[in-house]
Amino acid sequence: MAVSYLNDGFFSRLETLALNMRSYLAGFFGGKHLVQTYGQTVEFADYREYMLGDDIRRIDWNLYSRFEKFYLKLFTDERQMHTQIFLDCSASMGKVVPEKGAYAVATAAALGFLSVHNMDKLSIKLIKKDRAEDPFGLIVGKQPFFRAMKTLENTEFSDEADISSAVTGCLDTGSKDGLTVIVSDFFTERDWKKAIDYLCYKRRQVLLIQVLTPEELNPFYSGRVNLIDAEAADMMDEKNMKMKITRGMQQAYLDALADMIADMKHYCASRDADFITVDTSKPIEKMLFGELLKTGIMA
Repeated sequence: MAVSYLNDGFFSRLETLALNMRSYLAGFFGGKHLVQTYGQTVEFADYREYMLGDDIRRIDWNLYSRFEKFYLKLFTDERQMHTQIFLDCSASMGKVVPEKGAYAVATAAALGFLSVHNMDKLSIKLIKKDRAEDPFGLIVGKQPFFRAMKTLENTEFSDEADISSAVTGCLDTGSKDGLTVIVSDFFTERDWKKAIDYLCYKRRQVLLIQVLTPEELNPFYSGRVNLIDAEAADMMDEKNMKMKITRGMQQAYLDALADMIADMKHYCASRDADFITVDTSKPIEKMLFGELLKTGIMA
């Protein structure tokens, strides 16, 4: 992939952001995400009355001297979450338009950087056909992250992708321990909704990022053209066709795309998942600091 957005300036501009979890997180100790339980940090949260079996070292003796009752000091608890990013590597994502693939890679890299910057664990899975390849393993820390990025920016896009099979077949998906992001154009005949249902069953926070080019959002073709499917098996595939593009056909495409996006928004909202559509002609920083901040995923 010749086009790349990944450089030191790109990552340095992200250091003011952080990923935000909306619900209780059952991850590992040692992270930076506050959860709804009390723990061992130095940040005071509340008091409660002493109960038989409590650790007497937590008793606030100053309160005892005032009220002659035993009260325990409670402190906030922080956890380390696991961010899981699935990147669609099908042909429609970057074989014909390399800039689209580079944009998708940069989006995945940005979210991954925010994870390691905030002491979280990171997994980046490459969806190829019906499998989720894991070339990087579990990433913890910035040095392993930047080594992985050198490989990620050379990702090749080809064939088709079965998002549901790849996601549901991933054996290291934890339960209630973090965020799963799927970066794709979702131009597929496969049922991607099963992936969302599976992740919700695992009680993970879910974010879908649909990456589209300006030509896909608002095509400008007219007259007789050859339409070639980037994921077609060969030139004689029935998906490829010659046809005359009319205004009525363009409007039908726009209506179908609008219905598709509306359906995705509705389905994700019904599962308490987040969904955004991004235009590759807009700067990635604008998408990150704008669209993702609106969802509450970033803070």
